[in-house]
Amino acid sequence: MTDHGRDMAGSIDRRTMMKSGGAAAALLTPGLALAASANADRTAVLKAIDTNQAASVQRLADWIKLPSIAAEKRNIDEGVAHMIALARDAGFPTAMPVPTGGVPSVFATLDVGAKHWIGIYFMYDVKQFDPAEWTSPPLEARLVDRPGLGQVMVGRGAVNQKGPEMAFLAAVRAFRESGKKLPVNIALIAEGEEEIASPNFAKAISHPDVLPTLKRCVGVFIPSASQSPDGTSTLTLGAKGAVELELISSGERWGRGPTKDIHSSNFARVDSPAWRLVQALDTLMKPDGHTIAVEGWYDNVQPLSPREKALIAETARRTSEAEVKKQLGVSRWINDESWGQALERLASQPTINIQGLVAGYTGPGGKTILPHRAVAKMEFRLAPAMTKEEAIDKFNAHLKKHGFEDLEVKITGGYGPTSTKEDSALVRAEKAVMERLGVAYTIIPRSAGSWPGVMFSGPPLNLPAAQWGMGHGSGAHGPDEYFLIRSANPKVMGMAEASKAYVELLYEIANQATIRA
Repeated sequence: MTDHGRDMAGSIDRRTMMKSGGAAAALLTPGLALAASANADRTAVLKAIDTNQAASVQRLADWIKLPSIAAEKRNIDEGVAHMIALARDAGFPTAMPVPTGGVPSVFATLDVGAKHWIGIYFMYDVKQFDPAEWTSPPLEARLVDRPGLGQVMVGRGAVNQKGPEMAFLAAVRAFRESGKKLPVNIALIAEGEEEIASPNFAKAISHPDVLPTLKRCVGVFIPSASQSPDGTSTLTLGAKGAVELELISSGERWGRGPTKDIHSSNFARVDSPAWRLVQALDTLMKPDGHTIAVEGWYDNVQPLSPREKALIAETARRTSEAEVKKQLGVSRWINDESWGQALERLASQPTINIQGLVAGYTGPGGKTILPHRAVAKMEFRLAPAMTKEEAIDKFNAHLKKHGFEDLEVKITGGYGPTSTKEDSALVRAEKAVMERLGVAYTIIPRSAGSWPGVMFSGPPLNLPAAQWGMGHGSGAHGPDEYFLIRSANPKVMGMAEASKAYVELLYEIANQATIRA
């Protein structure tokens, strides 16, 4: 890949996009594609997005260059301050840190006197990274060409979630810069610990300066980049829950094995905490390697409804199995199942996954030691109607039953699954915008990944909660993560077009909320 040589403020030829009939053309020609709502206010807002696109791209680059990483306690104060500055710059007159006992959240409000409120969830933290794995430095936010896609920005957090979030902020900013009134009031809550499974976010939601405003919202969504390279978008009605933990075996807690690393020859007469961890892990799975053996694990798993199965079948029909396998680097699904079966499993099955194993010496060559400590970094993915507390209790009971009560279970974060009804005002607005813009889309019952949507969809708020946004990106949590800035495919939206889609969504949320009221 090479750096893109075009000016960031440049634009794709509008006539080419108009001829394509694609979604990007619809956004650039509101008088044609959005005839019913192409008024002067909307036109001025969309124009402001184009005018300020170069500045928006630079703001995204600056944000990527400042990674806030909760797991490493990196740039915590700087990350909070930057998130507050971004909100105020976009037009939020009030933006403040919210103490949580961990990394602070940020709460910002923009009250324009509209009839309805919408909640927006941001995460301002990112995952760790190893620069050696990247072809473009993860904190340089380079603009590079991707054949078939267009100009992308590469960097940690580019698509998860800073690119989509900056596209949303650009939409909000455009209202202020064009002097036009937002159709809804906005309550923005930004978290700094999403990437460690939100261990303290519930405290931010329940804060007395936050909860009353969120209760007034018609729903909450997290900006995302949901378009695939062919332009198809995915509308997600929910997400699995997640629990992150460490399972630790040590000589100290066990009362056997060494309490410090010793020479490996002693394994002839001294127990190994590392082998004990391996033996404990082996009890968690049945011989097939993927069916969970923890007693009662599946008791409360809610089966897919007929409607959910129908949605999944339609997704299987309209998406490419071969392309997904290529992206994942796999050739076969569990049990050699079909594409449809694999998608049903992805949406419905809880998991216990080993993220990593750490013990003893892992450098070049051997060190001939018997480690005194071994750690499995693990996660649970929870399906409806499981809960975080239930999963932890059953996991601990399993370890005790099998004689591994000496192992330490260190829970580092987590929350339950989230689900939102398809006929909610929020989802209806999302569908209406995609249909108006001519964006092909599929609906899936839930994402196999996780976000703390249950903090909004569950008590005490009980609000619709969703992920939504146009545009494209990939590589979240991995090397060479990117977000599409300028699209070469008229069916796929670049950053400016994604911002315009958020403008349309805000108008449509106001419309749907009024209809529902």
